[in-house]
Amino acid sequence: MSVPASIRVVIVVIAAWLLATTSTESADLTPRTIAAFERYVQLSEAQADAKSGFLWVDNLPAPEPRARRSELRQGTRLVERLTTRDGGNDIPVPDGLVHHWLGAVFVPGATVDQATALLQDYDHHAEIYRPRVVQSRLLSRTGDDFRLFLRFSMTKVITVVVNSEHEAHFRRDGPDRVRGRIYSTRIAQVDNAGEPSERELPVGRDGGYLWRLNTYWRILEGDGGIYVECESISLTRGIPFGFGWMIRPFVTSIPRESLEFTLTTTRTVLAERAKHP
Repeated sequence: MSVPASIRVVIVVIAAWLLATTSTESADLTPRTIAAFERYVQLSEAQADAKSGFLWVDNLPAPEPRARRSELRQGTRLVERLTTRDGGNDIPVPDGLVHHWLGAVFVPGATVDQATALLQDYDHHAEIYRPRVVQSRLLSRTGDDFRLFLRFSMTKVITVVVNSEHEAHFRRDGPDRVRGRIYSTRIAQVDNAGEPSERELPVGRDGGYLWRLNTYWRILEGDGGIYVECESISLTRGIPFGFGWMIRPFVTSIPRESLEFTLTTTRTVLAERAKHP
C-alpha cells in the first residue's frame, strides 16, 4: 500500500527534526566499538587478500566478471554494498554502524600512472573533490607512504564538518596495476565550521557521523583505459532505539553518496587528462 504524499512529507520533516536534534547530543566512541570495527576491517582485508583476482569484479562467479567489465566499459558506474562475515555470521559492532561499499568505473584512454598521480596529489584534493573536501594538504611523504590532512563537509538535512588525518600506502603490483590503502588516524567533528567561534569537539565524543574511514583503491590498466575500484569501510554511531526507521536512511546514505561522488569526480578528471595529457 502506497503512503500518501502528504504523510511522506510529514515523515521527512519529523525525521529531519530528529536528526538535527540528535546531532547536538554527543555519542561516545567506546573501546568495544573500536575493537569490533578493527575486527571487521581485519577480516575484510584478510578475505580480500585471499582472493585471486586483482579487481573485486574478477572474483565474482562466472560469467559475471566479463559482463561487469563490459558494463563498466560502456560507462556504467558500479556501486555495491558489501558485508564481511565471520564464518557466515554477522560481526556485531556495539554502539556503532559499519558502512561497507564498493564502487567501480572505467576511464577510456587513461593510464595507471595518471590515476596514481591524481590520488596522491593531496595538496590539491580540496580543488579536485570540492565540495566534499574543503581543505587538504600533504603532511609528509616517504616513498609511496603519505600522511595527509583532509577537512570533509557532509550534507544530508544538516551539514557536518570533520577534520581528519590519514595514512596512505600505495603499492605497484605490476606495470599495469596499483593498489592503495588509506586509513584514518584522527577524526574530529568541527563545531561552527568557518565561523570565528569554530572549534573541534573532543575526538570520539561528538555527533558520531564519522569515527573511522578506511579507503581501498585498485587501479588496473587494460582494454584501452583503466578500471578504477574504490572500496570504503567507515564507522559511525549507532541509531537511537525507536527512531531507526526514520534516521537510518539519512545516516547510511552519506557513505554511499560520498563514494559515488568520489568515483564520478575521479572519472571526470581522469577522462579530461586523458584527452589532454
